Amino acid sequence: MTMIEAIRDAMTVAMTRDANVVVFGEDVGYFGGVFRCTQGLQQKFGAARCFDTPINESGIVGTAIGMAAYGLRPCVEIQFADYVYPAYDQIVSEAARLRYRSNGDFTAPLTIRMPTGGGIFGGQTHSQSPEALFTHVAGLKTVVPSNPHDAKGLLIAAIEDDDPVIFLEPKRLYNGPFDGHHDRPVTPWSKHALGEVPEGHFTVPLGRAVVRRPGAAVTVLAYGTMVHVAIAAAEATGVDAEVIDLRTLLPLDLETIQASVARTGRCIVVHEATLTSGFGAELVALVQEACFYSLEAPIGRVAGWDTPYPHAQEWDYFPGPKRVGEALLEAMAG
Repeated sequence: MTMIEAIRDAMTVAMTRDANVVVFGEDVGYFGGVFRCTQGLQQKFGAARCFDTPINESGIVGTAIGMAAYGLRPCVEIQFADYVYPAYDQIVSEAARLRYRSNGDFTAPLTIRMPTGGGIFGGQTHSQSPEALFTHVAGLKTVVPSNPHDAKGLLIAAIEDDDPVIFLEPKRLYNGPFDGHHDRPVTPWSKHALGEVPEGHFTVPLGRAVVRRPGAAVTVLAYGTMVHVAIAAAEATGVDAEVIDLRTLLPLDLETIQASVARTGRCIVVHEATLTSGFGAELVALVQEACFYSLEAPIGRVAGWDTPYPHAQEWDYFPGPKRVGEALLEAMAG
């Protein structure tokens, strides 16, 4: 499957198993979503369970919170992560705090799906990576899959979770004009776009990272698209890097990170979002606190530029294999 197909399959499985699961958002019903992630769901489950909404992100999320408080399990789509800001108050002030402010009388089993990141020349209003805005909020869980298998398993787990989950989908991996070894798009439908995905119901537990590439020299922490870039950089440089796919940013699997850095003694963090106050800063702080006596070199960060998202220089803005490779070599020289 492609990631799009895996995400669609996850919602199909969840809606089949539980009549309380509903899917909605802008162009989600009849049209099947701008990326076709929800294609066919309205035809299969009816317009009461998969439907279109007005162009009103605050209304979409606010409606979903009310539904969730009364027993439904909404899985809503924000058309692009760049559009989530009008709904931010609803997410932070209502969804994230509902369990606490009601002393457990109400929960918000709500999943908010959003295409995130660049790779389609969408410019500054269709390419942002706002994960740090959500990892800062107590009461939210934040998930970023890197492949179709995890996209399906993590999304089913998110829908079945009793707390609100922000589910960020790297659009650069949707259909896959992407190869980790290149800094530019390559042929669509490449082997990197596809992944083996089990049929039927399965979950990937939230809060569990996975080692994608074992290594002994340096630990690389990445998520989403950057997992593939990090692996490509390690192969290109010959550095024996261990690449950890975080998968869930919050709750974070610090145990897996700590065990790896304790063995390698070195660490770099890679993400597509802007550098300053990005989630990588939190990762650096946690690694420094947990692994100080194991570190043999400063912790490095490779990230997007501290600029509004550049349209013309999109593929220079990305941390590509060249920039990540330079960081690996610098870590080994430290």
